Amino acid sequence: MFEPPIQRLIDELARLPGVGRKSAQRIAFHLLNAEQADAQRLADAISEMRSSVRLCNRCYNVTADQECSICSDLRRDTTVVCVVERAQDIPVLERTQSFRGRYHVLGGAVNPIAGIHEENLRIKELVDRVELEGIKEVIAATNPTLEGDTTAMMISRRLKPLGVTVTRLASGLPVGGDLDYADEVTLGRALTGRQEL
Repeated sequence: MFEPPIQRLIDELARLPGVGRKSAQRIAFHLLNAEQADAQRLADAISEMRSSVRLCNRCYNVTADQECSICSDLRRDTTVVCVVERAQDIPVLERTQSFRGRYHVLGGAVNPIAGIHEENLRIKELVDRVELEGIKEVIAATNPTLEGDTTAMMISRRLKPLGVTVTRLASGLPVGGDLDYADEVTLGRALTGRQEL
């Protein structure tokens, strides 16, 4: 057991995702031994983020303004929306430089065991956007898991009656991957989604 201020910091750091007790202890002692200005910059960055970052009024991405930079970019295709589970999924898709539409962040995926149902997600807000903004295609970019697939099907069921095209991200083999490392579901999807050469 450490002195109370150190132990409190270790306990708080250990609550972060991916940070175990030993890592939390290392970080705490690193901060203790760091220059006061370095530790203060970290504290200020956390405080500023918590006080200035909010959700975009349109897509629920994180932003410091009323609308995120993607929603306010006039060069984006406003008729195509890519639906993701979490805001941190957007930079991953943006790095591909293949999508020029807008996004919609659901805030998770349907998971009845964890108590997450359709009404806990921003599916109603998505339906409202489709009706108000003249969206023609919705790409369900939820994770390729049971929960993600269920959520994608739920989105499709809600949007199809509105005449919207609902698509799902293709899934298959990673570039540079070996067949013997792929699981059966991934191989099955790769076979089903095959394209003519």
